[in-house]
Amino acid sequence: MDDASYFLSKIELKRGSFPTMAAWRKRLFIATSSITSDAADYFGLPRERTVIMGSRLEV
Repeated sequence: MDDASYFLSKIELKRGSFPTMAAWRKRLFIATSSITSDAADYFGLPRERTVIMGSRLEV
């Protein structure tokens, strides 16, 4: 376990111009997703052995 590497994913939500949902719902959805805790901190993973891959998604 001392040599293990950890891989996490992170999704960044961005407000898009597509009419997928009401504007107030988009703002609420993005706001609630941005206040989530950091997964590495939550699981107590060592930062020097943690790789975080991310993507951006428009809602």
